[in-house]
Amino acid sequence: MKPAPFAYQSPKTLVEALQLIAEHSDDAKLLAGGQSLIPVMNFRLAQPGMLIDLNQTEGLDTLTLAADGSLEIGCMVRQSTLEKSMLIKEHAPLIHETMPWVAHSQIRNRGTIGGSLVHADPAGELPVLMVALQAEFELQKVGQSRRVSAEAFYIDLFETELQDDEILTKIIIPPVPARSGSSFHEVARRHGDYAMAGVAAVVSLDASGTCTACRLVYLNVGPKPMLATGAADMLIGQPITPELITQAAEHAAEHEIEPNGDIHASADYRRHLAKVLGQRALNGAVQKI
Repeated sequence: MKPAPFAYQSPKTLVEALQLIAEHSDDAKLLAGGQSLIPVMNFRLAQPGMLIDLNQTEGLDTLTLAADGSLEIGCMVRQSTLEKSMLIKEHAPLIHETMPWVAHSQIRNRGTIGGSLVHADPAGELPVLMVALQAEFELQKVGQSRRVSAEAFYIDLFETELQDDEILTKIIIPPVPARSGSSFHEVARRHGDYAMAGVAAVVSLDASGTCTACRLVYLNVGPKPMLATGAADMLIGQPITPELITQAAEHAAEHEIEPNGDIHASADYRRHLAKVLGQRALNGAVQKI
């Protein structure tokens, strides 16, 4: 199928891009990698009157380490860059570990971090990682900039805090505390397919083996990245044991997710996967400390 007719602009600067989205916000879409938007347009499920292409916009594809140890990632950084970057491997190993699970290499070559985050697919890996890593998103519009935590950014199914006249320009990932480990696990029918369920875990321990911090975040078992705060609270302040990990994973699967059934997996099976994957992710994170 072919998309409906649309106007096209390719701004060279962020100022131009912000002006364009302000002028056409009610009838515009931003084009990043296009791996989600273009198929939707081809099926005419989206019919924007204006397509604003960010691929030539300067300054949006940077990947740097700030003085405080935070990673600052431009919205147009390709997923394949995240996968291969030694900076990411050293300072955000959870992202490095997870990227090969994101679709296929051809898609990662075009797909961008910003496009995936804004698309807000509950089966997407990158939104889950950002919530697990306590990232902040820089949102800009003409004359104004604000930061929103990844956790607060995701509201509901395909619904985010991003306003029609705003652009997600930068992702800021704070440094992970010392003595921390992370792990990601998912299950899909075929590698590269959308996962039936998945989970990211970040765990911090003190020198005695007591848990000082924990983030456990699930994908495709609810309308958005599902943060299991109750399960994390069961671990924080306690010496980590296999039995405690099992209890926390069971609590998350039974009380902190909202799985739906479809042709790929029933809600009960997704809940079972969440329990098993939660255990694996927590154990994997602890083993890396």
